[in-house]
Amino acid sequence: MEVNKSMSQSHDLMENSVNLGKRLLRLYPTLQKAVPLTGLYLDHRVHELGTQSRPFVYANFVSSLDGRIALADTQYGNSYIPKHIMSSSDFRLFMELHAQADCLITHGGYLRALASKKLGNILQVGSHPQCTDLINWRKNNKLSEQPAIVIASASLDFPMHESLKNTQQPVCIATGVNADPYRVDKWKKLGYSVLFCGKDNMVQGAELIHQLSLLGYKSIYLIAGPQMLDTMVRDNQLSRFYQTITHQLIGGKNFRTLLSNSELGSKGNLTLKSLYYDYDTSSPTSSGQFFMQFEPTIYD
Repeated sequence: MEVNKSMSQSHDLMENSVNLGKRLLRLYPTLQKAVPLTGLYLDHRVHELGTQSRPFVYANFVSSLDGRIALADTQYGNSYIPKHIMSSSDFRLFMELHAQADCLITHGGYLRALASKKLGNILQVGSHPQCTDLINWRKNNKLSEQPAIVIASASLDFPMHESLKNTQQPVCIATGVNADPYRVDKWKKLGYSVLFCGKDNMVQGAELIHQLSLLGYKSIYLIAGPQMLDTMVRDNQLSRFYQTITHQLIGGKNFRTLLSNSELGSKGNLTLKSLYYDYDTSSPTSSGQFFMQFEPTIYD
């Protein structure tokens, strides 16, 4: 199972309150001391940048200095992010981006892990103590109470989480044209729309975003892991990439990194738009971290 940082925040971390008075050092594009952490990514107004014809698609990952986003549990075949590279500051910024989406793309592996209580729930805005203010932020910015959810899955084998029924969030399922017809029919009978967005049984970025644009979604946040990131970059669908780099070396022979498929070539070229430094006393190790924002050089 692939993971990005949103999927592996522990309940302990989610319940930590971020220091609302915390300040960062902005290193780029201009040097500025004492930049507030809270509201940093809300000020980017991501929810206003997309249109129905060209949705704004963005992603956010955390990695170590040696490029690890997760370690592999070889015994159980799962991936997990070590707790010591996570922080309440990083989680707050993740949720500020989350709050600006009218659509979240996750995947079946996350739903399975959520059902087994291996991972925490990040499907709703404002469901964690340090982020309750984001509910009113959405309301004040004329966004729906909660974002829609798209579940990308090749196998279509996952449970639907109870919180999605309780909040009545719009939910649709994305898969490939060769998906198991029995499972497709099962989900349709349960009342869920199934979008066919790729060859074979895998979801492809361009077709998925096209179909979501037809549904009226303009601000789309990827919380589905490296495979979804890869197809969005290859199909020139990624509008912005956020990354937190924690100042730690993780090591380990079995690990996950941002991308592991064939070379991207020029499609992988990014331009730095902002860089912030945080000496992060909220992390278990008190390690520093960078918060970075990039945009693709090639973006059609």
